[in-house]
Amino acid sequence: MSTDRLHVVCPHCHTTNRVAREALTQAPDCGKCHRPLFDGHPVALDEAAFDKHVARSDVPVLVDFWAPWCGPCRAMAPQFEAAAQQLEPAIRLAKVNTEEAQALGARLQIRSIPTLALFVGGREVARQAGAMGAADIVRWVRSHRGA
Repeated sequence: MSTDRLHVVCPHCHTTNRVAREALTQAPDCGKCHRPLFDGHPVALDEAAFDKHVARSDVPVLVDFWAPWCGPCRAMAPQFEAAAQQLEPAIRLAKVNTEEAQALGARLQIRSIPTLALFVGGREVARQAGAMGAADIVRWVRSHRGA
């Protein structure tokens, strides 16, 4: 058995946890707040939490950049939620409201919404604009990550 440990940022308190790779599928809890590290739901991130999750997590992070006024964004929300149930814990799914995190959207040059961006090791490795169904989201992520 491998003793390979991964850094996983808690979606609730944003504390970085060390988790054995083989324990990811065993519903690990946060060492600080004792809530599940993965619960099958995307985590809402502000700019500070985004930076922490992307920079400190060894688990790839798939981010949905959206806005409340965007019809396609609202239509894709349940599909993104369904994709989270299929992709976690191999991939962390997160949502960033570009109305609330305008500086982050500008920094990352988000030009249209919804936009999905996949981050691995702190770097963006793939981006896709436009609404997608759950199966297409899962297929797209796996084609870029092998998840």
